[in-house]
Amino acid sequence: MPAPKFTYVYILRSENHSEIHYTGCTEDLPARLNKHNQGAVPHTAKFRPWFIETAISFRDPAKARTFEKYLKSGSGRAFTKNHF
Repeated sequence: MPAPKFTYVYILRSENHSEIHYTGCTEDLPARLNKHNQGAVPHTAKFRPWFIETAISFRDPAKARTFEKYLKSGSGRAFTKNHF
């Protein structure tokens, strides 16, 4: 039986600007973090380096994307600030 495939919703925090964070979604968390830290993601390039503050795994990719969208909303940003 193959291992289950997960989709991760992650929150990155800038090592140099602790108040700056970024929320995203991926199936390969280590590779995605490397892309952020290499400057390959224009939105996050100027606040490098990044570290993973929080990552949550989902078996259902649709649920992961819905949660990511929520975290990027106004109430989701408040939730993130209070809980992560």
